[in-house]
Amino acid sequence: MTPRIHPVDEKLPAVRLAALGVQHVLVMYAGAVAVPLIVGRALKLSPEQVALLISADLFACGIVTLIQSLGVTRWFGIRLPVMMGVTFAAVGPMVAFANAMPGVDGARAIFGAIIGAGLVSMLLAPLVGKLLRFFPPVVTGTIIAIIGISLMRVGVGWAMGGPPNLAQSVDVPRLIAMVDSAKAAAAAPVAPGASAPVPRLAGPIPMVDNAQYGALDNMAIAGAVLAFILLLVKYAKGFVANISVLLGIVGGCAVAAALGKMSFDKVAKAQWFDLVTPFAFGMPTFDAVMILTMVLVMVVVMIESTGMFLALSEITGKQIDAPSLSAGLRTDGLGTLIGGIFNTFPYTSFSQNVGLVGVTGVKSRYVCVAGGVIMMVLGLLPKMAAFVEAIPPFVLGGAGLVMFGMVAATGIRILSTVDFKGNRHNLYIVALSIGFGLIPLVAPRWTQQMAHGLHPLLESGILLTAFAAVVLNLFFNGARGDRAAAVEAARTSEVH
Repeated sequence: MTPRIHPVDEKLPAVRLAALGVQHVLVMYAGAVAVPLIVGRALKLSPEQVALLISADLFACGIVTLIQSLGVTRWFGIRLPVMMGVTFAAVGPMVAFANAMPGVDGARAIFGAIIGAGLVSMLLAPLVGKLLRFFPPVVTGTIIAIIGISLMRVGVGWAMGGPPNLAQSVDVPRLIAMVDSAKAAAAAPVAPGASAPVPRLAGPIPMVDNAQYGALDNMAIAGAVLAFILLLVKYAKGFVANISVLLGIVGGCAVAAALGKMSFDKVAKAQWFDLVTPFAFGMPTFDAVMILTMVLVMVVVMIESTGMFLALSEITGKQIDAPSLSAGLRTDGLGTLIGGIFNTFPYTSFSQNVGLVGVTGVKSRYVCVAGGVIMMVLGLLPKMAAFVEAIPPFVLGGAGLVMFGMVAATGIRILSTVDFKGNRHNLYIVALSIGFGLIPLVAPRWTQQMAHGLHPLLESGILLTAFAAVVLNLFFNGARGDRAAAVEAARTSEVH
């Protein structure tokens, strides 16, 4: 008698497999391309270089998804229907790196930190189960909430037309006139024995408003994208509701193009096909503090992945043992290593796709294998990446408010399960951890008197929150965390 094949290992007909693979790709696509857009623009890279980051991201997504779903030896791959994508949890530290060192040099430093963190993460993978007790819901929920809060400024910046410093620029003609006037006053004759006056400007440096910042027509399009997404969320069902953010972006692009606000020149010039090559920005550079920073991020990412894998185990009905869980977490590290080599970022399982498995009822891991192949193909199409790079920021702004706001809301949802009434210490943990996380947002230059090497570590609100939450929880509650509660908190997270 032929042994019954588990639904996870079932190989579906090619046409159905391809259609379901496309579904998984569409569900994750908006979240997958958001990170290279954020980091590439923070690095002040050229449009062509940002498009390269997008292609590399999609290509590496495909490779890591294949490793995770198919499995490569007993050391790598959870062998469940998992789509891998770039994690939002790493955005804060990477933007801090980019602000400290923009350009290609900054990109190489980020990739070096990612490679180092990937190697360390592979070694830490078997130990993650023991670390869960340090990440109860009060810690996990706080970290996820601050990730969403930190990212919201990116979404708002997209809708406004850029970061706050672009709202005004120096009025150069008036400044020149003021300088000339100050010089003339200083050059006037002085009485014998009197000291010459020090040149002083007659007032503050004159500024002029940027007409493109906060433009009402651009904000109207961002608002229309947001409204369209909300209508889809409320009235659409199933798969259409799951890709509401992507459809909102497509709709916003159509409106922007119709109004002449979206240019396709760079798309027309881009090649149809090109290979994604390792170290396209040059050999990475390695900094110990930056690597440590990314390792801390990866610990949080692997805690989240643990919850995703356990949720998938329940959905698919396939039990996973400790070696399988370690193989899945080790692939997070391997994927991050591959990301650094191929000019992209840290990887984890995408929670939207875990939800799609439950919605469709299709448990075959080969659906995600098909999705991985599709992602690799998309990564080899520079025109697709150029189109994504050409999307106006204000279109992304409407979608970003939804994507990043949902991350913050997920953290709040996890915190709603925390016992604040019976254990008032939890209030202090959340309050102070969020306070520490907001320091870089409200005082961006708070580290200017500190050693420059510490800036990447201290300028990330996410890492400050993670460190504060873990230490405060140990201080108030000890290390006696409920492992089941920690797993449940990780399972409900949606940080990608």
